[in-house]
Amino acid sequence: MARRRGSVWVAAVRTPVGACSAVLLALVVALAVLAPLLWGAGAAAIDTDAIGQAPSGAHPFGTDSLGRDILLRTLVATRFSIGLAVLATAIGVGAGVVLGALPSVLPRWAGRLLTAVVNIAVAFPGLLLALFFAVIFGVGTHGAVLAIAFAMAPAFARLVQTLSASVAGRDFVDAARISGVGRTRLLVRHVLPNIGEPLLVNATIQAGAALLAFAGLSFLGIGVQAPDYDWGRLLREGLDGIYVNPAAALAPGAAVVLAGLAFNLVGETVAAVVGVRTRPGKRAAGPLPAPRPAAAEPPADDAVLVVENLQVAFPGPHGWTVPVRGVSFSVRAGEAVGVVGESGSGKSLTALAVSRLIERPGVVTADRLEFAGKPLADASDRELGTSLAMVFQDPMTSFNPARRVGRQLAEVSERHHGLSRRAAFARAIDRLAAVRVPAAARRARQYPHEFSGGMRQRAMIGMGLMGEPKLVIADEPTTALDVTVQRQVLRLLARTREAEGAAILLISHDIAVVSQTCERMLVMYAGRVVEDLPTAGLPGAARHPYTRALLATTVDLETDRDEPLAVIPGRPPEPDRVPAGCAFAARCPLATDRCREEDPQLEPTPDGHRVACWHPHEPAVGVLSGQSREEGAA
Repeated sequence: MARRRGSVWVAAVRTPVGACSAVLLALVVALAVLAPLLWGAGAAAIDTDAIGQAPSGAHPFGTDSLGRDILLRTLVATRFSIGLAVLATAIGVGAGVVLGALPSVLPRWAGRLLTAVVNIAVAFPGLLLALFFAVIFGVGTHGAVLAIAFAMAPAFARLVQTLSASVAGRDFVDAARISGVGRTRLLVRHVLPNIGEPLLVNATIQAGAALLAFAGLSFLGIGVQAPDYDWGRLLREGLDGIYVNPAAALAPGAAVVLAGLAFNLVGETVAAVVGVRTRPGKRAAGPLPAPRPAAAEPPADDAVLVVENLQVAFPGPHGWTVPVRGVSFSVRAGEAVGVVGESGSGKSLTALAVSRLIERPGVVTADRLEFAGKPLADASDRELGTSLAMVFQDPMTSFNPARRVGRQLAEVSERHHGLSRRAAFARAIDRLAAVRVPAAARRARQYPHEFSGGMRQRAMIGMGLMGEPKLVIADEPTTALDVTVQRQVLRLLARTREAEGAAILLISHDIAVVSQTCERMLVMYAGRVVEDLPTAGLPGAARHPYTRALLATTVDLETDRDEPLAVIPGRPPEPDRVPAGCAFAARCPLATDRCREEDPQLEPTPDGHRVACWHPHEPAVGVLSGQSREEGAA
C-alpha cells in the first residue's frame, strides 16, 4: 500500500501542476526556514544614509523609510506570514470540524440550533466575518489569527456536516449503531476517518485564502503591529511611498501571490492524488492479448443478438486483465436466455459490453457483435434507447434521486420519440400502470426514495418499455427483494416478453430462478461460457462438472435440513491469473493432465446443447463438499 501511494505521488508530481506546486512549496518552505537565519540581521539594519532609495544594485527593490532593504525584509517575513496563515488554518479547520460534528452528538434541539447558527455565519462573506471577529478579539497578531480562524470555521463546519450526512447513512454505520456503539465513538471511529481526505484537500487550498486574508488585515492596520512585520504590513508601507518608489510594494505583493499560488497548486495536487486512488492503473504497453479461440454456434435467422468471441480487457500496471475472454452466444427474438455463474465470472461485464456501457480505459473486441441485424457499433443512441432495455441490479442507484420518477421515464420519449413534455409524461404514467405500479399518476410525481424496492424495480422495467424493446437485459433484477416481490418482478418480465415480443437476457446467481423463467441457460466461469443448455431437462441435462455442482448447491423445499449444505470447494481464479488449460481444472475431480494444459472449446453435443469440457459424459463424483449450516451462517 505504501509503495502504491508513493508511486501515485510521484506520478502526480510529474504533471505540470504537480511540478509547479512542488517547486513553489519547496521554495516557500526553504525561505521560511533559512531566510531569518541568513538575512535576519541585514533586514533589521537601519541605514540613515539610504532612506527611501530607489531600486539599485545594492537594493534591488529599494529601501524603506528607515533605510532597510525591502527585498531582505520580504524574504525574512516569509516565516512569520506563512506561520500565521498555517496556524489560522489549523485553528479554523479544528473549530470547523468540532462545529460540524457536534450536531451528531448533541441533543436534537441543540444540534438544530447550532446548525442554524452555522448556516447564518456561512451566509456572510469571509472577509466581513474576519473584520467582525478582529473587532471582538482586538487589534494585533493574536486577534488577527483568531479572527481569520473563526471566519473560516463556518465553511468547514458546513462541509463536515454535508460529508458526515453522506457517510452516516451507510450500512457500516448502521451496523455499528445497532451493535451499541455510542454517538461520540461512532463519530470518531466511523464517520470522521471516512471524510478526512476531502477535508485535507480543502484545508490545503484554504491556507492560501488565509494567507491573503492575513495580508489584508495587516494592510488595513489591524493585523501584525510594529515592530513585527509580515507581507501585508510591508505592502502597506510600500503603498505609502508608491509615488516615490513603486517597486517597494512590488516585492511583498509578489510574495503574497506566489505563496498563495503555491498553496492552491498543492491543494490541486493533493486532490488529484486522492482521486487517483480510485482510478485504474497505467495502461500497459503493447497490444491487446489475442482472445482464446471460441467456437460460435450458427445464429438463427431471427436472432436479435449475436455475440462471437467477445472479449473485455482492462489495462493494469502489470499488463492487460481480461475478465471476459471469448464469449459466444446468440439470442433469438422472443427467447428468454439466462446467464448464471459465481461472482466474478463475467456475467455483468458481458451484459455491459452488449449494451455499449463499458467505459474507457476498458476495451471491447469481438469477431461479431450484432444487434437487430446490424453491427452494434453502428447502432445509434436512438436505436439503442428505443430497442434495447437495461434493468440494473440496484434501481435506487440507477434512478436520479433529485428528479421525479415520471420525468425520468418521460425523458426517453422526449429524446428519442420527439414527444412533447406533456405527451411524454402521459406515456410515462401509462408505462408505470403497465408494469403494475399502483396509483401510477400519483407515483409518477414522486421521487425514487418514496418507492419500495420492488416498485423501483418495476419502474425501471417501465423505463425500458418507454420504447419498443427488442431485447431486455436484466442484471440481477431480483437481488435483495423478498420472494413475493421477486415473483412479481419475474412475472412482469414474462408478461413484457409476451406483450412486446421482446427477448430476455436474465443474469442471476439463482439457478432455480433461471431454470423456471428461461428456456436456455448459459453457464459462465472465469470469463467464458462453459455450457449452453436448455432448462427443460435440468438437472439431468447438465454435462459440465461446474454446471452439475451449481445445480447440486441449489436449495429447495426437498433439501434435507439435517444434511450439511453442499458447496463447491476452492475459489474461481482471479481474472489476471487464469490458468492455461481449463479454468475449472483446479476444482474439478475429473481433471486430467489434458485439462490442465488444453482449454476445451464450446462444442455441440448429440443432445442439442454445447459444453466446454474434455469429460462431458463422466459423472462428477466428489465435486462438492459438505458444510454445516452453522459454518455457512458464519
